[in-house]
Amino acid sequence: MTRRYRIAIIGAGIGAQHLDGFLAHPELFEAALICDLDRERAQGLAAKAPACGVGTSFDEILARGDIDVVDICLPPSLHREAILAALAAGKHVVCEKPLVGSLAEVDEVEQAARAAGRMLLPVFQFRFGNGLGKLRRLIDLGLAGTPLVATIETHWNRGAAYYAVPWRGRRASELGGAVLGHAIHAHDLLTVALGPVRQVSARIASRVNPIETEDCAAILFEMASGALVTSSVTLGAASETSRLRLCFSGLTAESGLDPYRPASEPWTFTARDPAQQRAIEAALAAWVPHEEGFARLFALLHGALEGTGPPPVPVADARASLELVTAVYHSAATGAAVELPLPRDHPGYSGWLPSGTS
Repeated sequence: MTRRYRIAIIGAGIGAQHLDGFLAHPELFEAALICDLDRERAQGLAAKAPACGVGTSFDEILARGDIDVVDICLPPSLHREAILAALAAGKHVVCEKPLVGSLAEVDEVEQAARAAGRMLLPVFQFRFGNGLGKLRRLIDLGLAGTPLVATIETHWNRGAAYYAVPWRGRRASELGGAVLGHAIHAHDLLTVALGPVRQVSARIASRVNPIETEDCAAILFEMASGALVTSSVTLGAASETSRLRLCFSGLTAESGLDPYRPASEPWTFTARDPAQQRAIEAALAAWVPHEEGFARLFALLHGALEGTGPPPVPVADARASLELVTAVYHSAATGAAVELPLPRDHPGYSGWLPSGTS
């Protein structure tokens, strides 16, 4: 008999999208509680789920023995404390990106999860798109060839209304800007497709909004494979698009432009040698589409909780993501290229924020 896990979602903002993902699998999960300091907002979200309760106290929810999984959808600066408290209460934990605020904190919460014998699931829901899945299939079949170069565009539009939310745009509460909160997904997709990064060079700036955090960035990644990748990031675009274009020795792969579904269809795959296009099309014809986003992430989470599959996003992947963030900010601050992996004695290991930030 399939076990249904009872979920408490902490934070009714992005938590609304998480709830949709859980509701896609009512046979696997029960949305038991929505917790938010704004009770009215929590009630509005809870109304979408049968018999879903509402709370405003995180501590009271942790004390409940009928909650299996705590899903943390809070501002970034609150993640570490909430993760540690939930693990100490014996709960499995799902947590929005960024997982925590430094590599040292990643290592801390990973150790806490291991000691508690509970699962800690970082959130990277974009990576489960069918378009990216097709690219990985072509790579696995040897049809893509050697990665050469790639370009990433995260060109979104954020203005005064977005930054009216008190915790946004402030280093102490948001922990970073467009690199951390927006382009982090595209950079995760890059490593899913091309593997680890060897070196980072970056420049960041606040050119769009009067905020403490950056809203523009230009980044050069040198991959461990030798491929060169440029990433262009802005929150000042007139229209919102995300795009990945990856050139291999055997083909060029290009995503669509949907800002929030960059790994989803449509993708195009064009053989460098036209004679190979038929082989590419034959491989793609065998692809079986699957659900995407949070629904896919949480379905795979259930398998991991039951011991029938691996975690859909290992903590090591969240660590690699924050290692890139650390390298970007350190390169931007020093003007120097940063080699990866970062050692524990690196100046950014305990945090990428400027000293004195509070």
